[in-house]
Amino acid sequence: MNATPTPPQRAWSRRQVLEIFGAGVVGAAALAACAPSNQANPGGGNGATGGPKGPAEFHGAWPFQVPPKGHYNVVEGVTDSLLGGGPYIDLITLPPAMYLWKEKKWEYLIGESHELDAAAKTFTLKLKSGLKWSDGKPITSKDVVSTYWCLRIIRNVVWNYLEKVEAPDEQTVVFTMNNASTVMERYALRRQIYSDATYGEWATKAQTLFEGGGNLDTPEGTKLNTDFQAFRPEDVIASGPFKFDKASITNAQLTIVKNDQGFAADKVAYDKIVLFNGETPDITPVVLSGQVDYATHGFPPATEKAFESKGIRILRPPVYSGAALFFNMDKLPEFKDVKVRQAFAHAIDRAENGEVTLAESGKPVQFMCGFSDNLVPDWLSAEQQGSLNKYEFDQAKATTLLTEAGWKKQGDGWLKPDGKPAQYELIFHAEFADYSACGQNAAQQLTKFGIKTEGRGVTFTQQPIDVDKGNFQLAIQGWGSSSHPHPHFAFVADLFTHNIPTAKNQGGRGMGFELKTTTSAGPVDLEKAVTESGAGLDEAAQKQNVATVATAFNELVPIIPLFERYGNNAAREGDRVDAWPADSDPIMANAPYADNFTIMLMLRGTLKPA
Repeated sequence: MNATPTPPQRAWSRRQVLEIFGAGVVGAAALAACAPSNQANPGGGNGATGGPKGPAEFHGAWPFQVPPKGHYNVVEGVTDSLLGGGPYIDLITLPPAMYLWKEKKWEYLIGESHELDAAAKTFTLKLKSGLKWSDGKPITSKDVVSTYWCLRIIRNVVWNYLEKVEAPDEQTVVFTMNNASTVMERYALRRQIYSDATYGEWATKAQTLFEGGGNLDTPEGTKLNTDFQAFRPEDVIASGPFKFDKASITNAQLTIVKNDQGFAADKVAYDKIVLFNGETPDITPVVLSGQVDYATHGFPPATEKAFESKGIRILRPPVYSGAALFFNMDKLPEFKDVKVRQAFAHAIDRAENGEVTLAESGKPVQFMCGFSDNLVPDWLSAEQQGSLNKYEFDQAKATTLLTEAGWKKQGDGWLKPDGKPAQYELIFHAEFADYSACGQNAAQQLTKFGIKTEGRGVTFTQQPIDVDKGNFQLAIQGWGSSSHPHPHFAFVADLFTHNIPTAKNQGGRGMGFELKTTTSAGPVDLEKAVTESGAGLDEAAQKQNVATVATAFNELVPIIPLFERYGNNAAREGDRVDAWPADSDPIMANAPYADNFTIMLMLRGTLKPA
């Protein structure tokens, strides 16, 4: 599904955080596709505006793990959280604001204003007054402070920029930065805020550790990280217009119901949201049967045609990320040679890979610089763009590079410098139709080129864990970022998320790509450079730092971006939803796995029941 997260911070894409349901769920979801839900009103009567009797319902789809495996510790980066990493959690635990990508401005939610003071190196956030959690307690700055201490436990990248977070009064939060940065806007405004009633004790433990001189690499810090990931609250205290209906959760679906005292509860036109459980194979029949109004799964081309034949609208928002080939440089030292990685980039026809995977929604990556082609003109000059290696499909060039790296062609296959046949296993997410197709096609192309590659599907919750632990040879994972248009966030996803800085959360080194490295221009510390790409307030200086990372990424190809994804979101109109905006509406440029347009339309009250 590309229901890209994505993802930081633990920059999780939705694929990286969702948890697999048990074997019985596939059958349950398929059964749900064959008969009306016993928990949902198929008509979705519009109780809010005088339509048919009954509560107004919206039907969505998202893969979730049934409790107790799925749980209510929804802090970003904690695995197994219920609805974690997906758009619907934004209706339960709100951020201060959401971003309008086309207009390049913020739309405040529980936040009221923000101000960045470069001289003082502070970012000040004001919260709206009078808002309440679902337990009746007021939403205050204390909740924000506790949230950020918990994010520090989970190694969130925001702490690369922060020195401290303080609450001078109940509605004000002051973030003191070690270097004033424009990306702090995103980290502070788009971060979901969690209730101090749930997380205050953990915040206190974190504050004690760090202010006492400790860190997460000490035994005490390691234990705190492990214990926090094992923390299982009984429910999520909600700030948004919906909350979990715990009794509704089955293998097939769950329901979130109106939180009457939540933010925008008086605006949202729906009384409850039913979410069907499953990945692409499970959700496809449910969409075709008319039970789902909106699904962000990565539907294959044939399925998309079936939807269109049923009159189901297909929305194609830019996702600003896609699928990439990852190498395990710790386990397979031949991949440490940049010429080998460059050869792989030339050996794969990315246009074919995107077409096979998602038809017109899978576009081959052009600039190969680590962030979306859509955004490159905003950050790189024409000269800088022209200097980038496009890694055109050129197997003769791939042959030359491998030969220069000491590989030898023998018959139809390649021998590595150690004389052993080049043969690998490529793992991908078994339940993701798009990533499965991408992985299988890449394996077939490499095999045809003479590098025998066997594709293997791994259940979609285990696959990213295996990558983080280093239990793979080649893997399909996400590149780029749907979280924000600033390239910094894409670089974090490319170089940190399944690599040494963040894979530590799973006790591994991920792909094992050392970030202190050398390019043709000389030595470069990519961890520092990525942080600096988002640092400061001078956009010209930021552009230069972005160019530094982009150029290094392009030369070193630590991962190979295969295609850039555009949504092929199934969007049914006329049953429970009146209509989505036109494709030309500015809000449709929002990344669906960050500032999801459906969620924002709901919060505005402009997504109306039919």
